[in-house]
Amino acid sequence: MASESILLVMDMMNDLVHPDGMGGTSYVPLCEARGVYDNTKLAIRRAREAGIMVGYVRVGFSPDYAECPPGSPVFSKAKENGVFTLGSWGTQVFDGFAPQEGDPDIVKHRVSPFYGTKLEPLLRAQGVKRLILCGVSTNGVVSAAVREGHDRDYACVVLEDCCAGATSEEHDFALAGLRRYAQITTAAEVAL
Repeated sequence: MASESILLVMDMMNDLVHPDGMGGTSYVPLCEARGVYDNTKLAIRRAREAGIMVGYVRVGFSPDYAECPPGSPVFSKAKENGVFTLGSWGTQVFDGFAPQEGDPDIVKHRVSPFYGTKLEPLLRAQGVKRLILCGVSTNGVVSAAVREGHDRDYACVVLEDCCAGATSEEHDFALAGLRRYAQITTAAEVAL
C-alpha cells in the first residue's frame, strides 16, 4: 500500500501557518488549539517511516501576480497585501514541516491542488491510488483535493487533526461535507 499512497501537506506555508504570517490571527490560533503542528509532524514522520511519498502543495503567484485572479474573493487582495509571492518567505513551507530533498513541490494558483498543476501527472507516473490529505484550510484546499481526487478515482483520506479552517465552524462544516467522499481519521490512527 505504501507505494500507492502519498501524503499531501497542503498550504502549510509561512503566510498561512507561521505566527508572523497573515494567518497569525486566523489559522495559527486554531492550529495551536487543535494540535495541528504536532499532529502534522507525526503524520509526516509516520509516512516517511512507512515509505510513503510526502508531497507539498503551495499556493503562490509570480512577483507580478500575473496568475492572480483579480475577481476572486479568495485571492484578489494578495497583491495589495503582498502575500503568496513565490520566492518569498511567505510561500516557503513552515519550518516544522520542511520538505526533504526530492519531495514533490506542487505550486498552485487557485484553491484546487489539481487545477493547472503537475499533481495529476505526478500521481499517475508514481502509480498513486490513495491521497492522504492535510493542511489549511479544511474548507479550501482540503475540500477541493477530496472532491477532485474522488472524481479522478483516488481513494481519499483526510487527517482531520492535521487540518484547520479560519474558524472552528468552517472546519467542522467542511468535514461534515467531506465524510461522503473520504475517510476521516487522525495522524496517529491512519492506516499506512
